[in-house]
Amino acid sequence: MDGFTAMQALKSDPVTKGIKIIALTSFAMKGDKEKIMDAGFDYYIAKPVDTRELPRMIQGILH
Repeated sequence: MDGFTAMQALKSDPVTKGIKIIALTSFAMKGDKEKIMDAGFDYYIAKPVDTRELPRMIQGILH
């Protein structure tokens, strides 16, 4: 299952539809962020990502 399919399954389930879903992806070309956000993801983070900063980034998204 890819991330798009997983996101759709989570968003269509009443139990999990409120969960914020972050796309952590290597797709970082022009238009990729828009495509991902239009698909229904709540946030977009492009790789490579500094793993020391990732927890802070996620905390900022959740608050």
